[in-house]
Amino acid sequence: MPDHHPRVLKAQERSDAKLIWDYHQMGHTLWPCCAAVVFGCHDIGVAEHAARLYEAGMFPVMVMTGASSPTTAEKFPEGEAVAYRRRAIELGVPAEAILTEERATNTGQNVEFSRQVLEENDRQASSLMLVTMPYMERRAYATCRKSWPEVEVVCSSQPVGFDEYVRGGDEASVVEMIVGDMQRVIEYPIHGFAIAQDVPDAVLGAYERLVKAGFDARLLAASRG
Repeated sequence: MPDHHPRVLKAQERSDAKLIWDYHQMGHTLWPCCAAVVFGCHDIGVAEHAARLYEAGMFPVMVMTGASSPTTAEKFPEGEAVAYRRRAIELGVPAEAILTEERATNTGQNVEFSRQVLEENDRQASSLMLVTMPYMERRAYATCRKSWPEVEVVCSSQPVGFDEYVRGGDEASVVEMIVGDMQRVIEYPIHGFAIAQDVPDAVLGAYERLVKAGFDARLLAASRG
C-alpha cells in the first residue's frame, strides 16, 4: 500500500482558508447566559473550552450534545456527548452542571434536542452560549436563530488562529471541513434549516476557488463536481 502524504497547501489556498476561517467566527462579546450548548465533534478542545467558560462564570449549566459520526466513532466510541462530559469533569466542572444529549447527528438536532433536555430538567433559557469549533460558530448561530428564535444567542470557540489550529495535523482535512461548513452556511437557509447570512464577495470567491481546487470531501453529495 502506498504511503499517504498529506496535501501541502499552496499560498493561495492557505490565504483562502484563513479568510473563510475568520468569516466563520462571529466575533461576539461574551456575557453570562442561562445555559450553554456544547456541540460535539472530533475536537475535544471544544469541551475543554466549555470547561474554561464555566469556570469563568459564563453559564451555570451546559448541555453536551452529540451521538457518534463516521469521523468520531473511533475516537469517541461512547459518543461525543459522553466523552465531552467526562473531559469537562476531569477539568473540574461539577457533574450536576452537565446535562447530556446523546442522539443528535446534525446541527439542527443538536439545537432541538438540547432544548428538549433543558426543558425536561426545568432549565428555562432566555439566553444561550453556543460553544463550537472555531469554524462552526456561524453555522451553529444561523441554525439556532432559525429553530429557536426567541432565545438570545452568543457564540464562543477556542481563541486560536488557523495556523495554530492545524499545526502538526492534516491541514487539507481541516480545509475540507471549513469548506463544508461554508457550503452549509450558504445552502441551508434555502432549505429552511438556518437563517441567511451575508457572505462577502471575497469569502464567496475563496470558497469557490477551494472547491475548484478539490477541497470537496465534506460537501453535500449533490454539490460535488
